[in-house]
Amino acid sequence: MKYKGYDVTSFIPCENCGKKAVDVHHLQPRSLRPDLLNEPSNLLFLCRECHTKAETSKEFNNQLKQLKNV
Repeated sequence: MKYKGYDVTSFIPCENCGKKAVDVHHLQPRSLRPDLLNEPSNLLFLCRECHTKAETSKEFNNQLKQLKNV
């Protein structure tokens, strides 16, 4: 959060839809890329709906990767 200039009191928008983000999503799975674990380029702030969709839809997760140019 600090990397993007946010603190715990900030409204953090979902990087996909703009709703309030409540989760941090790892674009490359933690188990497959431990070297990228908390690199900003591997993280997205997402609302719960988008995070659930990213975890269950490979196609949607690939769209998010394009959003971050990963």
